[in-house]
Amino acid sequence: MAGDRENHEKQGAAASLLNGFLVLEAFSASDSPMLGVTEIAENVNLHKSTVSRMLAGLAEGGYVQRDEATGRYRLGLGMIGLAGPLLAELDIRRAAAPQLEAMTHATKETSALAVWNATEAIVVEQYASPYQVKHSASIGTRYTRFASSSVRIFLAALPAEDADRLLTLHGFGIDGYSGPGDAVHDVLAQIREQGIAVNDGETTVDEYGVSAPVRDYRGELVGCITASAPRSRVQHTGSHEVLHRAVLEAAARTTARLGG
Repeated sequence: MAGDRENHEKQGAAASLLNGFLVLEAFSASDSPMLGVTEIAENVNLHKSTVSRMLAGLAEGGYVQRDEATGRYRLGLGMIGLAGPLLAELDIRRAAAPQLEAMTHATKETSALAVWNATEAIVVEQYASPYQVKHSASIGTRYTRFASSSVRIFLAALPAEDADRLLTLHGFGIDGYSGPGDAVHDVLAQIREQGIAVNDGETTVDEYGVSAPVRDYRGELVGCITASAPRSRVQHTGSHEVLHRAVLEAAARTTARLGG
């Protein structure tokens, strides 16, 4: 009996959540920015009392606002906070895409955009090298090793104690280092000073990666641009500086498109 009751409660909670989304979607489907309880109830096929209760709860969370003069509702500023992370990601992908494409066209190496999810760098956009032998960074790839140039960019933006906590608790491989300490912080300080992070065969012997930060209009780090290439080709062609310059320029242009 207890199990049946628990399942019923879960179903009830799920139904209430979905109905709440229907109420919010009624605003986006309407030509008017303000709607009354009756209008919403008719649009979503729910009882007026149910819609009224939902609107009261949504108003408490700031997701809708009630106009005291008319009793009608409009979407609240809480919706911006809810959608903010997604909008930021979409904005940065849109801003970075032409820069990545141009960088791959110019360097003939793979270019990628990564964002930070508090514990790892995740690739959200990529343009692959036209060469048969290449290093790919397909969308959804996650980087967690300290040797990765993208991970270093994000760690360098954190306070020292936060970087140490992540390196200790989340198992970042600290290749060539005994653990969080002076050597690691020296590397991160150099990245902050130079605005670029390099992985010269530190993750795998034949990988060369270079990353630079992308910032938004507030100056906050929102992503990083990375060029990846076979280390042997970079050494053979001496293209280190070409890749460094291309990454810095692509990151700067993306930052400018975001208002940075």
